[in-house]
Amino acid sequence: MSNRTQLEGLQVNQNLYNFIEQKALPETGISSSHFWKSFAGIINDLSDENARLLAKRELLQTQIDSWHQNNLGDKFNFVNYKQFLTDIGYLTPIVDDFTISTKGVDAELATIAGPQLVVPIMNARFALNAVNARWGSLYDALYGTDAISTDGGAEKTANYNPVRGAKVVAFAKDFLDQAIPLKNASHQNAVAYHLNEQQLMVSLANGQQTTLIDSNAFIGFTGSISAPNTLAFKHNGLHLELMFDSTSDIAQSDPSGLSDVLLESALTTIMDCEDSVAAVDGEDKELAYSNWLGLMQGSLSEEINKGGRTFTRKMNSDKRYQSLSGDSITLKGRSLMFVRNVGHLMTNNAIIDSQNREVPEGIMDAMITSLIALHDIKGNNELNNSNQASIYIVKPKMHGPEEVKFADTLFSRVEDALSLPRNTIKMGIMDEERRTSVNLKNCIHAAKARVVFINTGFLDRTGDEIHTSMAAGPMARKADIKLTPWIGAYENNNVDIGLSCGFSQKAQIGKGMWPIPDQMANMIATKINHVEAGANTAWVPSPTAATLHALHYHRVDVFELQQTLKKRKHANLDDILTIPLAADPHWSKEEISQELDNNSQGILGYVVRWIDQGVGCSKVPDINNVGLMEDRATLRISSQHMANWLYHGICTREQVQTSLEKMAKIVDGQNASDPSYEPMSTDFTNSIAFKAASALVFCGVDQPSGYTEPLLHQFRLDKKATLAAK
Repeated sequence: MSNRTQLEGLQVNQNLYNFIEQKALPETGISSSHFWKSFAGIINDLSDENARLLAKRELLQTQIDSWHQNNLGDKFNFVNYKQFLTDIGYLTPIVDDFTISTKGVDAELATIAGPQLVVPIMNARFALNAVNARWGSLYDALYGTDAISTDGGAEKTANYNPVRGAKVVAFAKDFLDQAIPLKNASHQNAVAYHLNEQQLMVSLANGQQTTLIDSNAFIGFTGSISAPNTLAFKHNGLHLELMFDSTSDIAQSDPSGLSDVLLESALTTIMDCEDSVAAVDGEDKELAYSNWLGLMQGSLSEEINKGGRTFTRKMNSDKRYQSLSGDSITLKGRSLMFVRNVGHLMTNNAIIDSQNREVPEGIMDAMITSLIALHDIKGNNELNNSNQASIYIVKPKMHGPEEVKFADTLFSRVEDALSLPRNTIKMGIMDEERRTSVNLKNCIHAAKARVVFINTGFLDRTGDEIHTSMAAGPMARKADIKLTPWIGAYENNNVDIGLSCGFSQKAQIGKGMWPIPDQMANMIATKINHVEAGANTAWVPSPTAATLHALHYHRVDVFELQQTLKKRKHANLDDILTIPLAADPHWSKEEISQELDNNSQGILGYVVRWIDQGVGCSKVPDINNVGLMEDRATLRISSQHMANWLYHGICTREQVQTSLEKMAKIVDGQNASDPSYEPMSTDFTNSIAFKAASALVFCGVDQPSGYTEPLLHQFRLDKKATLAAK
């Protein structure tokens, strides 16, 4: 147990206490005594309600399990099932039509559509890369990924490959023809871009001159009118920039002198305290909060060593241009930041309450991250986040409207404690649990004055689907679950409900992650589906992916599309409630072994880094050595899927154990080049990581809502204690 400070009935981890006293509180206008007294009051008043909501989850799950056990196979009747869910309060009466009333929303969430990043806040380098990903080089994003093929000598080589570069430039100019088209000409034929006092002019290879079809698309420049360094444009609400650097090899080979195209890319970033981090105690939480403070003060920096060169990475400044009329124009240089708090389930030993219980971590996050965000609201920084003096918190893993209402109450109490106007704290609602999906309109209504975001989370939603219907029967194989009706209905319902509640140009409707960072050509080809589905944001795994995904928002005017989608027939609730059971659960031994191995490898590859190294999100090689972005949501699916097959006798405990041990050797081999990696297969009995992975499967049926956090936290704390004892 770490050293603690005791005050107001609380026992606070010493590191966390010192951070709040010495770094977070100064310059907020909130006194230490007021903060701790208010914080203790919130903990004392709301912890029992938090526990009651969790107990209700378990009661509903017990009732659902019992119903399925009594209605297995041919006894299952969907009409009776739906009525049962209504009778127990799982399905709630739908509220009357309404429109959200959220005020003070930044443009990045309301009136501009574009990509969104999610990054672990405990990694300062990742956080800085993400917040600075507001602008990205299209040339770099294309040249460095498989978005440009290697055909015809266009391979990526140690030195610059002009053949590949030519392909990049051709791709970029095709994009310019779509985003900022010229009158009767193509950017491919431009030999000069120049300004006069009225407009942008473009000289062509045939000696003629032309202008933009939409002259209003050009907004400003840097440098001088006679020799601009950059030209800035706006299309579909997004900005882009043409750069002219005469010292660049690319510019010298381009007839127009164009050296790069910058795109406004990651409009928003979620700084994540939840699924992508491993924060199990006061020291971990202090690091997470410290990085959030640096972001809110604009002071976060990190020493980077790259290619033998060391430099300091900082947050980008805003961009400034001059219009042809002489006005100054400022564009945001950084992503607008949310902070994702944890959900209602977990507690954390960073603070012990007056009854000697760990404090609910969601209450802790709400109070401390909001305190830190006061530095942005009060202008204690040069690089501001919200232009509307709002605090943006994503609240994940809520089950139904009652839990959303509790989060709304919690945020109100925090606002009162910090002397903030009501609804300063804006809420992002993750639509990633089944009871939220089927009651989404009521969930939004419960926070209708502060909601700014709803987002589908297919991975967690699938994990919850499996756990909720654990007793209903064997689930389909993982790849086949993606083909079942509920997923499409769930994704469409999120958009339908959001639009019917007035989200268009008021708040974000989001879609989930592209999980394969190395497959950008595939992403460009397919992720436009998220935009065409009516979402005005979607998650991407990297700044490079954000720049490439931004292309999709230039191709589709989302807000115009949303007006059409408002008129379509809403998704069917019955489809959302359809359980993804296997149609014929009589697989061969080879098929069962293949499914177990695939799940085991994914579980072990993620868990070993979480437990041994405290890495909550990373690119983990799958069974075919394809790097996939993994976090606790993917872990939840795999562990619950194996638990389901065990529960229904599709496989035996011995088969699962054999698969885990076989895949541990594979994972050890995949990590052999990591000098800090500790192999599991050399000592299964004493490998804490292997024991954690095994417990997630063998104890999976009993885990609350199928969540992985309780076991991960327990084994990570064991690992940290082991390391500390050495």
